[in-house]
Amino acid sequence: MRNWRTGPILTALLVAAGLARGQAPPPAHQVKYFHITILSTMLADRGVGEWGFAALVEADGRRLLFDAGYRPETVLQNARELGIDLSTVTDVVLSHHHGDHTGGLATLRRELAKKNPAALSRVHVAPGIFLSRRCPAMAAGASNGSCGMMGNEAGGDEEANPTIAVKKELEALGATFIEHPSAAELLPGVWVTGPVRRRYPERNWNPAIQIVTPGGLAADSVPEDMSLVIRTDKGLVVVTGCGHAGVVNTVEYAREIAGPGPVYAVVGGLHLFAAKDEALAWTADKLHAAGLVDLLGAHCTGIETVFRIRQLAGLTRKTAVVGAVGASFDSDRGIDPLALAQ
Repeated sequence: MRNWRTGPILTALLVAAGLARGQAPPPAHQVKYFHITILSTMLADRGVGEWGFAALVEADGRRLLFDAGYRPETVLQNARELGIDLSTVTDVVLSHHHGDHTGGLATLRRELAKKNPAALSRVHVAPGIFLSRRCPAMAAGASNGSCGMMGNEAGGDEEANPTIAVKKELEALGATFIEHPSAAELLPGVWVTGPVRRRYPERNWNPAIQIVTPGGLAADSVPEDMSLVIRTDKGLVVVTGCGHAGVVNTVEYAREIAGPGPVYAVVGGLHLFAAKDEALAWTADKLHAAGLVDLLGAHCTGIETVFRIRQLAGLTRKTAVVGAVGASFDSDRGIDPLALAQ
């Protein structure tokens, strides 16, 4: 694997050196206009709903696909129904290894490459995404839901990381994987976090899945979990796949890498559907303190969770919405929830 675009990486090194000498960093890039459209999640009145996540991120005329949904055809079909042409999108960011975020990628690459050979040809990931996993719970007779909800259907001695196979298929289709061991600016004002620094003990992952290590099986905390950060004149917008690193950890890390200021919007999955009341209250308090104004909570966030955070963080029906297929968040108009999710 190789790092993409040495420019931002070299800039980061020069900035660090300048700070060490007491020099001020160069002005941070800001996105003037962005539009985020959800292409995969459970709720839908247009297109097909599924347990998965994908979103198209447009920033000042450039576009990225963030995650690729679960079933092979879902994102492809939903984009077509919404009138969105994904063939001009060259870069995709995978938040983590679970099949409900990577399952549609091979089909998308195969179909879109017929129109544009460069379509989804660069795949951005963080270290750990291709680690071998197992699900001992299924071997012991537990229901498929123990691992299957994450898109990891295999159990026992079988490989439970579906993205290992996706990587082989994508590389056979001519795609390249770019690994980000730390934060990187993919577009001016748009960052991938790389692995998120975990200050708080948010445990938003599936205990049934374990990583294969030389010393045996170890808990899979989804170490590769990363998010997208957009810097605007209003503050930061964070796009998450599942938020396995913890949405509070992610929000605070976003401010470290993309500059100080409020995190005024969060879009995507927060993996809080099963969170207890105390955890939701703590999360809402931290998000409110970070400056949260808009929440478009999709996928594994949980419908009740969105309502509770809305209440606890002082948001409204217009600013805290359950995400649906086709719902969007826009720098000018805010959240467009579609009729289904209002």
